Order: sequence, then structure tokens, then C-alpha cells
Amino acid sequence: MKRFNLSQWAVTHRPMVLFLIIATLIIGVLSFSRLGRLEDPNFDVPQMTAIVVWPGATAQDIQDQVLNRIERKLQELDHFDYVRSFARQGYGGITLWMKGGSSKKELENAWYQVRKKIGDVRQELPEGVRGPFFNDEYNDRYSVLYALSGPGLSMAELLDVTERVKQQLQSVPGAGKVDVLGKQAERVYVEVSTRRLAALGIAPTAVFEALARRNLVTPSGSSDATHDRVHVRVDGGLKSAADVANVTLEVGGQLLRVADVATVRTGYEDPPSMTIRHNGVPVLAIGVTMQANGNVLEFGRALAQQVEKVRQELPAGLDIQQYADQPRVVAESIWEFERAFLEALAIVLAVSFLFLGWRTGLVVAASVPLVLSLVAAVMYAAGWNLDRISLGALIIALGLLVDDAIIAVEMMVVKLEEGWDRVPAATFAYTSTAFPMLTGTLVTAAGFMPVGFAKSIAGQYAGGIFWVVGVALILSWLVAVVFTPYLGVVLLPKKMAAAGHGNVYDRPVYHRLRRVVDWAVQRRFWVLAATVVVFGLAGAGMLQVQQQFFPTAARPELLVELRLREGASFAATERQVKLLEAQLAKDPDVEFFTAYTGAGTPIFYLSVLPELPNPGFAQFVVKTGGIEQRERVRARLMELFARDEALPDVKARVTRLEFGPPVGFPVQFRVIGPDKAQVREIAYQVRDTVRQSALVRDTQLDWNEQVRSVQVRVDQDKARMLGLTTGDVQALVQTALDGAPVTQIRRGEELVDVVVRASPDERKHIGQLGDLQVFTRSGATVPLSQIAQIEPAFEEPVLWRRNRHMVLTVRSDVADGVQGPDATAQIRPTLQPIIENLPPGYRIEEGGAIEESDKANDALFSVFPAMFAVMLTLLMIQLQSFSRLFMVFMTAPLALIGVVPALLLFNAPFGFVALLGVIALGGMIMRNSIILVDQIDQDIERGSDRWTAIVDATVRRSRPVVLTAAAAVLAMIPLTRSVFWGPMAISIMGGLVVATALTLIFVPALYATLFRVRREEGHHV
Repeated sequence: MKRFNLSQWAVTHRPMVLFLIIATLIIGVLSFSRLGRLEDPNFDVPQMTAIVVWPGATAQDIQDQVLNRIERKLQELDHFDYVRSFARQGYGGITLWMKGGSSKKELENAWYQVRKKIGDVRQELPEGVRGPFFNDEYNDRYSVLYALSGPGLSMAELLDVTERVKQQLQSVPGAGKVDVLGKQAERVYVEVSTRRLAALGIAPTAVFEALARRNLVTPSGSSDATHDRVHVRVDGGLKSAADVANVTLEVGGQLLRVADVATVRTGYEDPPSMTIRHNGVPVLAIGVTMQANGNVLEFGRALAQQVEKVRQELPAGLDIQQYADQPRVVAESIWEFERAFLEALAIVLAVSFLFLGWRTGLVVAASVPLVLSLVAAVMYAAGWNLDRISLGALIIALGLLVDDAIIAVEMMVVKLEEGWDRVPAATFAYTSTAFPMLTGTLVTAAGFMPVGFAKSIAGQYAGGIFWVVGVALILSWLVAVVFTPYLGVVLLPKKMAAAGHGNVYDRPVYHRLRRVVDWAVQRRFWVLAATVVVFGLAGAGMLQVQQQFFPTAARPELLVELRLREGASFAATERQVKLLEAQLAKDPDVEFFTAYTGAGTPIFYLSVLPELPNPGFAQFVVKTGGIEQRERVRARLMELFARDEALPDVKARVTRLEFGPPVGFPVQFRVIGPDKAQVREIAYQVRDTVRQSALVRDTQLDWNEQVRSVQVRVDQDKARMLGLTTGDVQALVQTALDGAPVTQIRRGEELVDVVVRASPDERKHIGQLGDLQVFTRSGATVPLSQIAQIEPAFEEPVLWRRNRHMVLTVRSDVADGVQGPDATAQIRPTLQPIIENLPPGYRIEEGGAIEESDKANDALFSVFPAMFAVMLTLLMIQLQSFSRLFMVFMTAPLALIGVVPALLLFNAPFGFVALLGVIALGGMIMRNSIILVDQIDQDIERGSDRWTAIVDATVRRSRPVVLTAAAAVLAMIPLTRSVFWGPMAISIMGGLVVATALTLIFVPALYATLFRVRREEGHHV
């Protein structure tokens, strides 16, 4: 029974095929226009943070009594990776990381379990602990950030306007979250002098009670009338600072207003928890996220129209500026890739026209829009977006998707040159090479399997490569066996020029190739040995290639971090911020800058690492005019910080934005152990050793020095004699220094705390703490110093832990031109003496770029068994021979021979993306080998002797092999300009050039060796 021939069906049902071609193009155009546009692909960030507040507690108390109980529960979670916590004076935070590659459903269940488990343990927490307050929305990245400023407006007035703007932006189609950032809580402060209260005989508690009782909300009763119920409302609640000032106190039978014994004023949270300044001006920010799978370009246009309407309605003097614009970045990024795509397309078409002639080239060229249209339709149906990964994958696929078309049309041309008619010639490729082509296509697609199924953050980020390239390759085979034969029949002439020749390969170039192949078969052992030696040299050369995780992004922003010593005040940090603002304002290459004090920048870019609250931390986002300007500004800032003159009190760090998941400092060594003092001592040794390396700069510890504190030791006997407790003393000191909230003013949706605290002269002079007047139960007053001993002391300002182990991290940036994994690998041996002398229970772990790179690579390698299983199964189905399977599989590593010289020649690093290219190269090379081996076997079946079959089949397959390789290699040229894709493109180009040449020499030699082929008598080349 004759097997069904898909190509024959296509050329005998031409109207139907033409209809499918037209429908495919129309659907492709419509699908492409509707695809979502993003800068980077969406993926699930497996991170959650929780903040706890315990006013008055030391860092040690926070760690032992609160965080330890929570961390112990978190370690019970499925898919748990690690938990990192910090404890500071009065509050602490936990960052939970689940294993990379966890699915959205798994993460959602994990976040539910976190809340449930911590809810169970909450009753075990000490009294006075507030929280935890959770944040698991790290998937959300702000597409746009706006800064609102209004000279002359109070922060409360500015907030009212900002809330109205927020409401209008929420109505924009496609808008997700709209958040107001940098809000400062309004306060009404009642500032009292404890000395004056003592002189008047007024206890502070009397002020507390008067304010609280005046503002109670309690039922006042109701009366049922004949037809309705009438509720009674007793007025008297506090509505403003003036109402607070007019609250009366009874003192010795007389009434005094609060304003008579205290200063009442309106203010804001003091000190602030976080502020935002844009170009040196205090602002409020609005961050807008886009709904999932939206088109950020359309969203940006709709948002810009709405903001223009808002701007026209703003009060005079109030300004709104956009300072983060992802739609514009995406538009530029997509155009860059579209330009690279068009260049690659032009190159592929040029290769086709140049080597195949204009008619044959036109048949090959026509397959490109057909395959891309089908890919666009699949992407749209699957909900995939156009982003950095999918666009790069399309360019990679562009060099591969013409391979099957070239093979099919080249076979048709050969048959036409031999005198065949167009229809038989068009269908011959299906019977001879369709299934080897399909096997090769599937093997090539399988080469991208590791990134598609890798259980890691990097795998989720770059996993679209497998799906896009795989779909494109499979569809390219379908186009090659259905549409290409039809186009060949329609476009190619009935007879080709070489029809009269007996052998179309009777040309000088093929004669020379025939002699080379014959020599390789004759000298097979020399060829195989030389290949093994060169492969070994390439493996050794790989040690000289720089290792990398992900490269630096081509974005014009710089991130500048300012870290003051632990325990620094918010005011001290703000002073340093203003000093740096003055420097940036004078720089001609800086377009604008935004400073976040007390916390890090909101997440506006994929690799931005969120910073938990810290009053001694500030972060700038500096926008420059371009890459050259960015580098000039970076150099000036690094020189400024190196001089240590303008900002001597800070540790400053200047970084570029990076591709891929966030890493932090590229070089990190974690010192872990039970005792803080011992951990600190070991970390000093590690720091001093790391500093000696010329590969790194700015080596530091993530926490170190102790800070001042004041110890108030209450004499319990004296206190008891006066009817006082430790709690009374704590409440007094808290009220005097920070203030105590006693009630709230209810104003619309806003709740404004009324805070009672000491007057500024008593509050700001810690040395006068002993003079605070303590009211006894009898109404008398005594100075605090009479019932307590006040001593200066030192304590830990912050304690960091990882998986409940004390950890102190030595971290460094790398020198220019040095990669983090390389630096870590070279520093590691110098730490060996320290590691060998570590006490029991202590260890040093590597972190930073090398840790994340190893995680990503391990996730890739874990998929290798499945990839090999798929490849071997496909090869066995096609080849039906263990010897042939082994032979084809052995060609896969040959790519390394070309990859290493190419990377060294162009000084390109070998990172995660380049690794993907090398893995995929194996599939590309095996594809050519499959078709060549199948052709040899077909020739032997037709009666050729084995030696002749090897030589002739190699010669006949040389043109499609070289053409497909040339198309793939040359299509990579536009990608070499890309910072992200460049190393992969260089790897594929170098590997494919060398491997293609070796396929035409090594495979014949290996075939002859494995099957012990001997030259037949009388056979001569």
C-alpha cells in the first residue's frame, strides 16, 4: 500500500493550498498586531516579606522572641528554599524565598500557608508586638511612576490632590494597581514639659485621659417613636488640632485648656519612615502597574492621554512629572529587536537568492512569512507576549526555520536539473527526506528543552525560548512539506539549466570536496584523533573564558545606594541625600534623579532588589541621556565617593541595572555560626583576604559595628516604695522621647493620631533624661535619676540570620571588566586557610552571582536526562540502529570546538544565555548528521558500494548543509550587537561554522570507522 504523501496532496490541491496560504498570512498579521508587548517576560517571583514591630525591644529581643518563632514555622513549608531575617531596635523583617521555578499555584498555596502558620503562632508572640505585615506582590512592577509636587502646599494638601489623581488613573483601561508612594502620616502633637506639669501638679496621665475620653465613640441610645427609631448623637468628638487645644483639664478645682499647659501643633510622622525627593524637591509618587498580558504600548498611550487631562485640572503651582516610563522603554526595545529581526530576515533572504538563484530563493523566502504568521497565531492563542525573550527567540528561529525549506527546495532543484517534471520533483523530497527532516527538527527543538523545563527563576525568565523556537521549528517543517512544494511548482521553471548533464555535481567545487571527503575516509583514524585533540584543547580553553550569570542592561539609569553606619538617624541620612542631590544637580549628563530615603526604590525594573525599611539607607535612581552619559556619570560618582570628601559618612555604591533575576553584590561570602562575636571575628579575616584581590572593590560587611544606647536600671525597691512599676517608667520615657498616641481625629477616610510627647528641649537632649519628672501614685514628683541608674551602653543595632543561623556577609563589587563568578572562583582558594581553621559549627558559604548562576545551571542540568531520552528516542525511531544512533549523538559536542575560540576572539563572557546556545547547538548539529547518515543508507540500499555511498552522499548533502548553516550563522549577526543575546549569538555562530565543516569530514570518517568500510576494488576518486 502506497504511503500518504503530504507534498503530493499539496501540489494536487492547489486552490486549497493557496487558500490556506492567504488565510495564514491574514491570521498572522492580525495575531501579531494583537500580541501583548512587554519589556521582560512575566514570571513568578518566589519571594515574600513580613515586617513585625515591637516598640522598645532590642534587636536581640526581636530575634529571640519574635522572628525565631516565625522562622521555625516557615521552614516547615513545601518548596522552601531559605528564609533571611533581620532584627533591629523596635522592629524586624523576614524575607522568605521558595524554590525557583515553583508554579503560580504552588506559590499562592505557600503564601496562604505562611499566613495560616504565622496566624497559629501569633498567640505565642510577646504582648505589644504588631504584625506581621505581609507583602507577596513582588511580581508587580510599576509600568509608570509619576512625581507630584506643589511648592507652598502642605503634605496633607498634596496628598488630597494625589488621591484624586490616583482615582482618575484607576479608570484607565488596563490599569492594575495604582499606589501612592512616599505618604507621610499626619499627626497632631501635644508637646508638654514634664517640669511644668510637675509645677502645676498635673500628671501626664490626666492629659491622656482628657483627650481620650473627649473623643470616644460610644452609643448614646435611641428612642422608638410611632413610625421610626430615632438615634441620639452626643457631639464633642475631635475634628481638628484646634479642638485638641481646647480640651479642658480640671486642676485644683479650676479648668485649664490643653493649650495652656502644652503646645499643640499639626505635623507629620517624626521621624519619617520613608520620603521621596525628585530633583531635590519633596514629592509624592504614584505608581501604576498594568494588568497581566496587556499591551504596554497601548496602555502607555491611554495613560498619557489621561495624565494630560489631569494636568489641565491641577491647581496652579502643582506639577506632575513622569520619571519612570516603561512604555517608552518597551517601544525602543521592541524596535531594536524588530530592526535586528528585519536585518536577519534580509540576510536569510540574501543567502537564499545568492546561493539558490532568484526563483529558488523566492520559494525559500516565501516560507519565512508563512512560518512567522503561524507562530504569531500560536503565540496569540497561547497568551504569549512579545518581550525580550520571545523576540530574541524569533530571531534565533529565523536562522533555523528556513532549513527545512532549503532542504526541500534544493532536492526539488536537483531533480529538475536531472530532467524530472515539476510535480514529481516537488513530491520527491517528502519521500526521501521528510521524515529525517522531521526527526532533525524535533531533535533541534529538544536541544532547547532544558531552558523550557528548568525549575529556576532564570528558567522561568528565559523559558519562552524553548516554546517559541520549538513551535517555529515544527511549523517550519509543516510549511516545508505543504506550502514549499506548491510554491516550487508555481514559481520554478519546468526545466532547469543543468538538465542535459549526466551528473549535476560534476563541477569543480564538488570535485574538490569529493577529494577532501575521500581523504577523510581514507585517513579516518587521523581525522578522528585530530578531532578528539582539538576538542580537548577547546575544553581547556573554556577555562580561559569569563563566566557570567546575566549581563548588564542597556538602560540609561544608575542606582546609587547610600548606607550610613547602623543606628544612624533618619535626619543624618537625609543630610547626606541633600549633599548628593547638590552634586547631581550640577552634572550636565544627568536628566533627572529621584531619591528614596529610609527604603529602596519601588520595583520598576525586573532586577531591582527590594530593600526593607532602614532609616540609615537611601537610594537614588539617576536617569542619564544614554549609555555613554551613564558611564561618564558613573565614573564621576565613583571618583567622588573614592575621594571620601563630599560624603565622608556613607558607604556608597553605584550600579547599573542588570538583566535577569536580582543578585545584589556580585561577590558574596557568608560567614555562618552560633556566636556573634566569633562570626564577626571570622568575617574580619574573610574581608581582609577578599580585599587583597584586585578583581574586587569596596569590600564590606552587611552589618558590623555596635551602636550607643542608654540603659535605665530601675531600683525596684525605691520604685515600689513610691507606688511605681517598671511599666510606669517605660511609659514615661516613651512619652517623653517618641510620644504616645492617645486618640485619633476622624476626618473623612483619614485617621490622624494625636500624640503626646515631651517638649523639644527635653526630648532632644538625651543627657537630661535623668531630669524627667516621674509622678508617683500620691501625686508627688521625683526626678527619674532618683529611682533609676542611667548608664551609657552599646548593643547590636541589627542582627541578620539565614535559616535561623547567625550570618555576617562579606560582599564586594567587581572591578570593571570582571565577572562576579570569575572573581569568586579566583578568591575561593585564598580563603582555604581560614576554612580549614574554622571552629566546629561555623562555615563559609558562597553567595552572589556564582550562587545564582549555579542554581540556574543545576536546574538546566537536571533536565538533561529527559532531553537525552527524547533525543535518543527520536534518533532510534529514525535510524533503527545503535551504531548509527551513537554516531549521530557523538557529533553534538563538536560545537564546543568552535564556541570557545569565538568567545575568546570577541572577549565575550560565557553566561546563562550563552549556555542555552551551546546546549541548543547539539540539536542543530545532530539534525544535519541525521540527514547525512540517512542519505548514506539510502544510497547503499540503492546498490552503491559503501565507500562510494559515503562520499557521494556527503557531496550531495553538502549544499543544503552549508546553506542551512550559513542562514543560521548569518542570521545571528544582528544579535551580536545585543548585550543580552550577544554571547549566545557568538557561541552559535562559532560553533555552527566549525561543526558544519566537521560534519562533512568527521561524520564520513566516523561512519567508515564504525562500519569498517573498505575501498572496493577498482574504485577510484
